[in-house]
Parts: sequence; structure tokens; C-alpha cells
Amino acid sequence: MNILILTGKFGMGHWSAAQSLQQYLLGSYPGASVEVVDIPAYAMPKLSGVMYTFFNLMVTHGRPIFNLYYRITGKGRPDAHPLFEGMFLSRLEQLFRHKRPDLVIATHPLCAQLVSRYKEKAGKSGEEWKAPLITCVTDVSSHPEWINSNTDCYLVPSGEIRRSLSERGVDPRMVCVTGIPVREEFRHLSHHREGMERELLIMGGGLGLLPKNTAFYDALNRIPHTHVTIITGRNRRLYRRLYGKWENIQVEGYVSHVWDYMSRADLIVSKPGGITLFEAIFARVPILAWPPALQNERSNAKWMTQQGIGWVAGSENCAEEIGQILLDRDRLLLAAYKMECLRRQFQAGNFDRMMKTVEGEVSLSRLYNA
Repeated sequence: MNILILTGKFGMGHWSAAQSLQQYLLGSYPGASVEVVDIPAYAMPKLSGVMYTFFNLMVTHGRPIFNLYYRITGKGRPDAHPLFEGMFLSRLEQLFRHKRPDLVIATHPLCAQLVSRYKEKAGKSGEEWKAPLITCVTDVSSHPEWINSNTDCYLVPSGEIRRSLSERGVDPRMVCVTGIPVREEFRHLSHHREGMERELLIMGGGLGLLPKNTAFYDALNRIPHTHVTIITGRNRRLYRRLYGKWENIQVEGYVSHVWDYMSRADLIVSKPGGITLFEAIFARVPILAWPPALQNERSNAKWMTQQGIGWVAGSENCAEEIGQILLDRDRLLLAAYKMECLRRQFQAGNFDRMMKTVEGEVSLSRLYNA
């Protein structure tokens, strides 16, 4: 069995979901070949770095423009034509001819759009194309950019998104509620505490987007009986600004084993990215989200509060709110219980049921016998 997972690094959530799917598939199908391909880097190796840098600048400093684009395209129709479609499709054809995949999974809308367009093109030219396309939605959103007519199955984070896709014309039999993929380490996480101190985990994502006000960290340092860990990601400037300045605050840069930090935490403070939400669900650690600035994060935060698994801070400098939540044990326990209920819905086995769902639409028997 030869599986290609196509993604892009427009935010690390898509890449992280692809890596988690690769880990799961290799564990479930030991004889399979499972490869993750960054499509912009593959198609435009000299320009992809510029594209990713521009995207990072946009979500950091040009959020109103990003949100306007997101709202406008949110009112559009499925089967969108991406920019540079011709160039991407030409390189995608080369990739498929070289790899000959039996199954293609897309964890970014651009990749789903391109594969759907390629399948349409192949059908018109009489070329035989049997590899199913599975689209893995990595935000709690039914934005039309995810919807493409040549998709064989959708993996979605919640029942609400399944219903929303159905309202947009997607056959509900093609939609499987699996949650957003997380690494296996989160699925088997056990909590361990050292001493009686409460543990607060603050994460700034890959870009290390955290408050700049020193008074915020002064206030965190004063929360009684609390140890604070701050993960600054790849933001080296912020790491140097914060490291070693406060007695009760431990500062880390980029970490590859964030599950270890979550296993000790009583509360996570982070932006409400889709991957972070589901990592926290499997870790059963409630979240206080920074006020979401991006439109897709607002959808995630809305779902989070509706599920009762976290809260949205009133402002970026929310040390007082953090202290209040940490001191309210009953509030934390109730949110953790609701996370446990969600976690049980998304445990291993959902992906296998999804494969059977796809098999009802497209014959995958050759994959299982490969």
C-alpha cells in the first residue's frame, strides 16, 4: 500500500496533522509506504519560502486582511480554483506518476483542491485514476475551501461540522467524525504531578505569539503555589527576553515533545488552533485561549466554549483570569471531565471505520490485500 499525505506549512497545524496521520498509518499498516509531501515546497522550491514568510507576516501583522479574505471566500462556492493552478497541477502529475499512490490524504485545502482538480482532469482525458482522496479538515470549520466534488471522504473534527458539510451538499455518508489527528503520545498520556504546586503551561505556537507586556509575566510570577512553563516556539527574540527573569517561570524554546509538558499541566493558555485544541482534549487539560484574532481561530474558540472545555480570555494580559481559574478546582475538573467525554469519541478505531466508509463508495479491497 502506497499512501501520500499532501500538506502545506501555512501554519504548522496542517503539517502536524499530516505527521500524526503518518504515524498512525505506519502503526496500523506496517507494510505500507506512507510519505508526507509539502506541496508548495515540492511544486515551487524556490518560491515556497517566500510564500510561507508572507503568510506568517500576514497572520502576525495583517490579520484584518487575512480575515477579510477568509470571510469573502467563506461566502463562495466549493470547488475553488487555487492560484497558480496550472503550475501546481503539472508538478502534481509528476509526483503521482513517480509515486503511484493507492491513497491520497490532504490536510490543507490547497492540496484537496489540487487533487480534486487533477482527478477531474484525468477523468476527462480517459486516464485511469483509482486512488481515493481523503480530506482531513484541521479546523472546527466548514469553510467551502475544504469542499471539492472529487473527494471520496472527509475527516472532520466534530458532529457539528459533519452536519454543516451536509447542509452544503456533501453526502453525510462520506463524512467521518474523527477529531483532528494528534500524535499517539497524546492518546496514551498519563498525568503526573510533582509536589503540591499547580502547573500552568503557556504556549505561543510555532511563531511564539505571546504578550509583550512585562507586567503580565510579573503577575504570573506572583500567582501563589504555581509553576509556570512558557514555550516560545521558534521566536528566539522572545526567548531571550523572557529566559531567566522570574523565579517561578521556566522558559523553553521550540520543543518536539509538548505532550510531556501537557501531562504535568493543570491549565493551558494558548491561541485556539485546531491542533492545540485536540492535543489538549487528549491530554485532558482545560484551555484558556487568547482572544482569537484570526477568523478560523474564532470558529475554534466558539466550539471550545460550547463544549465547555475551555474559556476565552477577556484580553491578552489575562494574568488575573488565569489565577482565578487555577484557584477554582471544581471549574477545572468539570472542563477536564468534558474533555474526557470527547476523547472517548475520538479514540483509535475511528480511522478504521472511516476506511470502511470510503470502501462503501470506492473499492479499497486492493489496499487491504496489498
